[in-house]
Amino acid sequence: MTLRVAIEGVAFWASRLPSWDLAQAVIRGEQQPPETASARPSPTLLAPTERRRAPDTVAVALEVAARACEAAGRKPADLPSVFASTHGDTAISDYMCATLAGTPTLISPIKFHNSVHNAAAGYWSIGTGSVAPYTAISAFEYTFASGLLEAATQAVCENRPVLYVVFDIESKGALATMAPSRGLFGAALVVAPVAHNPQQRKMILTTETVTGLDPTPARSAAAPLVAENAMAPCLPLFEVLAYSNPRTVRLCLSRSTALNVQVN
Repeated sequence: MTLRVAIEGVAFWASRLPSWDLAQAVIRGEQQPPETASARPSPTLLAPTERRRAPDTVAVALEVAARACEAAGRKPADLPSVFASTHGDTAISDYMCATLAGTPTLISPIKFHNSVHNAAAGYWSIGTGSVAPYTAISAFEYTFASGLLEAATQAVCENRPVLYVVFDIESKGALATMAPSRGLFGAALVVAPVAHNPQQRKMILTTETVTGLDPTPARSAAAPLVAENAMAPCLPLFEVLAYSNPRTVRLCLSRSTALNVQVN
């Protein structure tokens, strides 16, 4: 299987790398990351009341989604989207489990509303007024590669640009022992059929059955800043995207399947 897509827009947010421009500079060794962490993003496409009550998953996902669309020059409402998160909102999930076990009648309707895995995608569609389809994906340690393959497949098969958004947050409570994740992190891409943007950088995706899969490691100065986040497996691709010359990265799609991504 081979898929070819153009890369129209890129976005990146971590607490010490709160923009793609800064992340690129750190990855290339041109700049040191700031010592202090940034406050969580405040997505302006939500009404003030929704913005205040939106959980961290929604805040970071909508921030990078908006920035990727802006970089691509695309209207957010026009794009179908794929949202991927390894664990979803474990802080809310832990609260839900603890409350249901102890005082079930005190469960918060707002937290229940935000506990579903597609909450960020739902907020995005409401905030942008989009009626385009969206997909929410989780595949544990293979989440990033699975979502990337889904977004590229949709772009090629539907012959239209697709927004791909990834995010994970700090795990809390008992769930943190089973689903560990540290920090707040999100990234996004807008990918499109190559024919739509022949001058854009391109990704060629191929799958390969392997034994003893050895994914490409993250090596830049940005790696320690996101290494403990559950979405850290996405960083090797963004390290490649930070450079202008052709490079290839290998991602894990399953225990025995590699997703090879060549960026030209």
